[in-house]
Amino acid sequence: MIRPFDILIPAAIESSINARNAGAIQARLIVEGANGPTTFEAEAQLLERGIVILPDLFVNAGGVVVSYFEWVKNITHIPFGLMERRRRERRNHQITNVLETMTGQSFPADHRDNFLEGGSEIDLVRSGLEDIMRNAYDKMAEVLRTHPGVTDYRTAAYLISLTKIAESYQAIGI
Repeated sequence: MIRPFDILIPAAIESSINARNAGAIQARLIVEGANGPTTFEAEAQLLERGIVILPDLFVNAGGVVVSYFEWVKNITHIPFGLMERRRRERRNHQITNVLETMTGQSFPADHRDNFLEGGSEIDLVRSGLEDIMRNAYDKMAEVLRTHPGVTDYRTAAYLISLTKIAESYQAIGI
């Protein structure tokens, strides 16, 4: 952990970055793949030195999101893409035909088949995950830009989370 890295990804042990070793960490970015890999004291030292930390509650969200997708699929008994797949295939056929007519050339068979298929279930899951993770990052970055008291991604993530909880409580009258 104390070698000169651009990115450090602690992904196994809780509290592996602590007050004893934080001063020796040379990475410019820490991406917390494990749950709680950075102690409070270590985080304060790292942030003081300008090291950016992407917090575990954001980085680990991908697994939770995909588990949710799986749960939704299982309770509905509807595979991802069922409502969209045939429409997408027809659209891709039309695009392929128009391009071939306009250019006078045929798509190579392997490219044509991949394009016409329009994406597998795993492609749809990955697309949904990417969208959710990008949106979550964008929200954290926006909080960092617009809230002067928020100076790190963990605080931004907690502010967003607590705001959502408060809004949910207000919506049900609590």
